[in-house]
Amino acid sequence: MTASENVSTSQYQEQVERAIATLKKDLPTLFENDISYDIYTKDINFQDPVNQFKGKLNYRIIFWTLRFHARLFFTEIYFDLHDVKQTDEDIIKAYWTVRGTLRVPWKARIYFDGDSTYSLTKEGLIYNHLDTWDRKPSEILKQFFRKG
Repeated sequence: MTASENVSTSQYQEQVERAIATLKKDLPTLFENDISYDIYTKDINFQDPVNQFKGKLNYRIIFWTLRFHARLFFTEIYFDLHDVKQTDEDIIKAYWTVRGTLRVPWKARIYFDGDSTYSLTKEGLIYNHLDTWDRKPSEILKQFFRKG
């Protein structure tokens, strides 16, 4: 390995560590505060069990929508971040739980676990965000109609 390759490897790892630190800071409060967008590419891909789109503007819109719906439909809602770590050279994984109480007279509760897989460019920026949930969206929606 040449000195210039060593520097770029070092810079890459610094960027990965910055991305992990940013995710650890941003994710627990994503229902209350906007996230930092400088760790993502402008053409970021996003996919979860109900959405799929491309581009940083759309990515910003999804987080705005999450905050809006959280305030509108929930008396309390939490994004419990359990862990964020680099699992491969170009992958960061986050493990989390969403839980909350709906703003309905029967105080229905929502709860589901998930994980986020963030794929990294050779510069250490996130270009792909894939969320998986522990149950189907229809099963999560059924929680809205059960008494808390």
